[in-house]
Amino acid sequence: MTFSEENYLKAIFHLTTRLDAEVSTNAIAEMMETKASSVTDMLKKLAEKDLINYKKYQGVSLTENGKLEAKMIVRKHRLWEVFLVEKLDFSWDEVHDIAEQLEHIKSEKLINKLDDFLGNPTEDPHGDPIPDAQGRMITVEKQLLSDLLGNQAGICVGVKDNSSDFLKYLDKQQIGLGSKIEVISKEAFDLSLKIKVNGEELAISNKIASNLFVKLV
Repeated sequence: MTFSEENYLKAIFHLTTRLDAEVSTNAIAEMMETKASSVTDMLKKLAEKDLINYKKYQGVSLTENGKLEAKMIVRKHRLWEVFLVEKLDFSWDEVHDIAEQLEHIKSEKLINKLDDFLGNPTEDPHGDPIPDAQGRMITVEKQLLSDLLGNQAGICVGVKDNSSDFLKYLDKQQIGLGSKIEVISKEAFDLSLKIKVNGEELAISNKIASNLFVKLV
């Protein structure tokens, strides 16, 4: 596959995982930041390679072959993120764009050796699961912080938004994977939260809470 085909396949994988349903051409165009007509051309190519199920004006889904190919791209991306953070001391807000380039390396042997070198991690620096060489992924029960009620608490296990700006904000507030977050109260007006992290009280917006995944404790 070309780099562009891999990028589309990964985008469809992320959308189907998030929506748990077939995805529209417009949703793919929005994620890829391109025109719907360009997406249609690419979908035809992917369908010809038996990577997706596609009919005009209907939703798009991955074939079994397409799912495995997409998982292998995701596997490479997330393993490189782990390598960059753990071995090269990059911060978690710096690694996504670099991993976007490294994920297109074709050597399966290299990626498997990288996996072993890192100790076969099951999640990346943002808390997202890493597929193994067979495409299996460990899933963690999680929910958005915004869904918690007052007096509930959870451990931060991931982020929905992995943009550099959001991750830098979390660093400023000393919120990271493994942080215990206690909900003190929730405002009825705007659903903003007063929380306690590392013993410090903090007020956060609903938008921030809607981009943090936690596991209830």
